[in-house]
Amino acid sequence: MTMPAQGAQPEIAPPTLWICEHCDTVYRRRVLACGEVARCARCDAILARHHGMGVRGMLALVVTAMIVFVQANVWPIVTLGLNGQNISTTLWGCITMMWREHSQVVAVIAACTLFFFPIGKMLLLGWVLLYARKGARAPGFRLVMVTLYRIGPWTMSEVFVLGSLVAIVKAHMYFDVIPNAGVFAYGVLMLLITAFASIDVRHLWDITRERRT
Repeated sequence: MTMPAQGAQPEIAPPTLWICEHCDTVYRRRVLACGEVARCARCDAILARHHGMGVRGMLALVVTAMIVFVQANVWPIVTLGLNGQNISTTLWGCITMMWREHSQVVAVIAACTLFFFPIGKMLLLGWVLLYARKGARAPGFRLVMVTLYRIGPWTMSEVFVLGSLVAIVKAHMYFDVIPNAGVFAYGVLMLLITAFASIDVRHLWDITRERRT
């Protein structure tokens, strides 16, 4: 068994091995250079990424994303004009309309992937980062980390933005279409969530330790 480096606290000493979560191949861990990504030689899965952003930077990114998320859901997404009448709606207005038009399945999927999963991911990540600033693990750390891993693929704001742009272009043939601030806020949110995807939160296991009771 390899001993932790001299001067490091045993509770937070970094592990010396990488284990591929897809094929269980074991590798000796090494320090990654800026922009470098470690991949499994057997199945090409990503083992680790270089982390140029610290915990405080990640927390600032989460807070920014939450502010943009609130704005994206408060402001109207698009305004449709026909015969001098204009209609504006927000994301929840669209979801409510789909529910009333007997498209409950689509409405539930849209609500989960565009609202509940993104806000849940940001809140959970912000929770663990608040404690990680001091090198401690938040209450329920293990459950939160597993949940973040499970809901990660289901935050589909980028799909919504691309679909909205296509719908705006097509609707312009029949209506006067004016994109509102909400769709631009979702565009910024898409970029922030893409930044989240490039950050491997698994390294929080290495830099935090269990809280002592």
